[in-house]
Amino acid sequence: MEENEIYAHVGAESFDRLVRAFYSKVPGDPILGPMYPKREMEAAEQRLRDYLIYRFGGPQTYVEQRGHPRLRGRHMPFAITQAARNRWMELMTAALQESSFPELAQPVVFAFFDHMSTFMINR
Repeated sequence: MEENEIYAHVGAESFDRLVRAFYSKVPGDPILGPMYPKREMEAAEQRLRDYLIYRFGGPQTYVEQRGHPRLRGRHMPFAITQAARNRWMELMTAALQESSFPELAQPVVFAFFDHMSTFMINR
C-alpha cells in the first residue's frame, strides 16, 4: 500500500482514534509532556490529525488552514533530542496498537513515523 492510499483504506476515524490514543499519553509523560502546554493540547491534537489525514491521501484541510507543513521549522522552538524522538515513537507505536489502526496500513504509517521522527531531531 502506498502512503497516499492509506486514507482511502482507513478513513478519518482511524486517524481520530490514533491521535486521541497518542495524546492521552502525552500530558503525564516526563519527556514529551512539558513540550505541550495544557491550553494547547486540543489544538495540537487537531493539527496532528489534520496533518496525518493530509499526508496519507485525505482532504487537504491542514494545508488549506496552515499552508505548507514546514515541520522542522514549526518544531524548532522545541528541543527534540534523540530521547524525545524515541519517546515520541514509543508513545505513537503504542497508540497504533491501542487505537486498532488497520493492520494493513500499520507498516507504512510506522515507517513514516520512524523516518520523520528522526528527521525532526534538532538538538
